[in-house]
Amino acid sequence: MRFDMRLYIPELYHVMKSGYSKSQFWGDTVGGITVAIVALPLAMAFAIASGVGPEKGIITAVIAGIVASLFSGSRVQISGPTGAFVVVIYDIVLRYGYEGLAVATVMAGFFLILMGLFRLGAVIKFIPYPVITGFTAGIALLIFSSQVADILGLGIEQLPGAFVDKWIVILTHLTKVNGYALFLGLVCVGLIVSSKRYIPKLPGPIVAVVVGALAVQILGIPVETIQSRFGEINLSSSGLEWSNVLNLETIKALFPSAMTIAILAAIESLLCAVVADGMIGTRHNAHSELVGQGLANLASIVAGGIPATAAIARTATNIKAGGKTPISGIIHALFLGLFVLFLAPYIVLIPLPALAAILMVVAWNMSEIEHVKQLQKAPTSDVAVLATTFLLTVLIDLTVAVQVGVVLAAILFIKRIMNVSGIANITDSVSEIDSQDPDGIGKKIVADGVEVYEINGPFFFGVADKLKFVLDAIGITPKVFVLRMRNVPFMDATGMYALKEFEQACRDKGTVLVLSGVSPSLMNDLERFGFFKRVGKESIFDHIDAALAYANKLAISKESQ
Repeated sequence: MRFDMRLYIPELYHVMKSGYSKSQFWGDTVGGITVAIVALPLAMAFAIASGVGPEKGIITAVIAGIVASLFSGSRVQISGPTGAFVVVIYDIVLRYGYEGLAVATVMAGFFLILMGLFRLGAVIKFIPYPVITGFTAGIALLIFSSQVADILGLGIEQLPGAFVDKWIVILTHLTKVNGYALFLGLVCVGLIVSSKRYIPKLPGPIVAVVVGALAVQILGIPVETIQSRFGEINLSSSGLEWSNVLNLETIKALFPSAMTIAILAAIESLLCAVVADGMIGTRHNAHSELVGQGLANLASIVAGGIPATAAIARTATNIKAGGKTPISGIIHALFLGLFVLFLAPYIVLIPLPALAAILMVVAWNMSEIEHVKQLQKAPTSDVAVLATTFLLTVLIDLTVAVQVGVVLAAILFIKRIMNVSGIANITDSVSEIDSQDPDGIGKKIVADGVEVYEINGPFFFGVADKLKFVLDAIGITPKVFVLRMRNVPFMDATGMYALKEFEQACRDKGTVLVLSGVSPSLMNDLERFGFFKRVGKESIFDHIDAALAYANKLAISKESQ
């Protein structure tokens, strides 16, 4: 693969090179400020749900937001902490502390950069839809579960990471339900939903946190706030104790989690880029997008943040508010930093039930209930993949869920290919399809002692085994065996080896093997594999007429001997 630097040029460069107008700047400013207002409560809520302080969510939104916009391959994406990472981050922090999360995120950042440099953006898109829906729905349920304690006001500062253990702790604390917290949380959920329906231009999360904070301060409602649990917001990054976790054993233990962070970041950023393309009519660069997200994650950790990726909801808000270029993402990050700088004394007054309400609505939106319902009408195998991925995400581990889901989907795909691929006897074929085919065998002269079989579909390891038993199934040993391959798009190493074994079986029985309909690419593969030396190039043809003429001549010659 030849390295081409032009594939990794950020979108911001193209924008500036083509000329940046005042109208674009005005749209970017309005879009950036609007999305900054939306991002403020979300950044803190995602950080708290991830098991770290709210300031780390803000740092991530500011730093990753700027770096991703500088190096992104999409025009209008907004990056920062998202719900997709909550489950993974919480588990890492619980087991290894923030230092462990930092190591995993640095590894994930480099993985993302390598994905971009090796042009794996297209490969990420091939992750099956049932797998994505399954783990997204599973993440949504886990996020919802993590917020139940805060919306009920149970006062549990740290819940277990496992889903079942989490609910056991919640259920054993139900006698401590704070009615004020529950009422406030439900009101905030109602405000978010109502704002989206009746006042779509007014961000629901901001309405919820403002109303919630005012209610707590004015009415003196006894519920937990950011200040009561976390203290004042301090954006200064404390030094990491790398020596505690920077060892081979920890790196090996964190490798699967780092890969999960990288894959989730890649999937969400590329999906977001596709959505943005559809909204503004552009085309993103997947390679530079992945590199940009990798750099954003590295910068976030250096500044004291958490993993980041492009956020679909915030990107859509940016576009609807007028954002047109990556400058809007930079403006969003700068204004977010200004909000925290000047409004920190007020931000800490936000009640935790209000943030829990925001995340519960986010979880509902992530659950993709409608998509899950639609997939229930899909083939049973797809439903099984979705259900397996969902259950593994919830009950076992997100990393395992993604791995098993992809492997299971791949196995089912191979099975489907095997079902439509096969080897059939077409000698003297007179089927309806064959009668409409100008090259149908029914229209050709096939001499006695010549058998014609055809392979339909890819000749790979899933189909190769079928070839082994063809000669035994014929009964009478043919003088010449014509294997028609016009419908074979490719052949893997197993197929090549099976063909070699079949040729040897033909040779042992005194049968001559002739290949027909071999495409130029297959011809090259056969030559590299050394097949020409076994059968001779004169026995391999690109069309059935030439193959049959040769086969008939051989059969007649053998008959006369």
